[in-house]
Amino acid sequence: MQPTRIQLLFERLKKQPRAGLIAYITGGVDLIELGVPFSDPIADGPVIQRGADRALRAGTNVPKVLEMARKIREHSQIPLLLFTYLNPVLRYGLERLAADAKAAGVDGCLLTDLSVEEAAGYMGAMRSAGLDTVFLAAPTSTDARLKLAAQYSTGFVYLVSRTGVTGERAALSESLEPLIARTRAVTNLPLAAGFGISTPQQACVVAKMADGVVVGSAIVRMIEKNADSSERCDAELEAFARALRGGMEGR
Repeated sequence: MQPTRIQLLFERLKKQPRAGLIAYITGGVDLIELGVPFSDPIADGPVIQRGADRALRAGTNVPKVLEMARKIREHSQIPLLLFTYLNPVLRYGLERLAADAKAAGVDGCLLTDLSVEEAAGYMGAMRSAGLDTVFLAAPTSTDARLKLAAQYSTGFVYLVSRTGVTGERAALSESLEPLIARTRAVTNLPLAAGFGISTPQQACVVAKMADGVVVGSAIVRMIEKNADSSERCDAELEAFARALRGGMEGR
């Protein structure tokens, strides 16, 4: 399998060296998570739940998100990770999604509620299409589960920094550093940490430990706040992404 944009990204970051900034739907970052909305987003907190509800009410579905990826590919080669739940994927069809996602320029997929123990069919379809499969590991993951998540992941492993759902937090979880150490002991894959990271100061701390910093709820909240003005929204998102990057680089 040829290296995906996600794999090539982390190879470049390792040489610089610096951590990558991974964002849930925004620009000015190293990797974009394109979310496919689902009506029962059990891993997400109120901010992204409301974002999913707005998207569903607007008619967003798998084909429309793939069309978004195609449009991004007309202007950019930034890595794209499809981020969703198992139900929309099963309704669309595993093999169909893998083929259509690859054709649209998507580089990989992360299903938040797919257990690694039940992922054989999904992995086969994704790998056959040359797509990365990213799995989650959490502070509550056993050593055996960490090994499986690392074994089944390509591109990177997504580390959930705390128990609970997504959402902005005033402080980082003390569970993150031990989780990073445990995961590094079982894999050489890049590690990206998310859930609760929402300020440049927090991003700075995480960037010193992990290979990638994932920011989601803070961005979705900013979009929600500026829903009446796309120009203001774009300006605030760009400024926020720059602030996060500056924090990660110690500026």
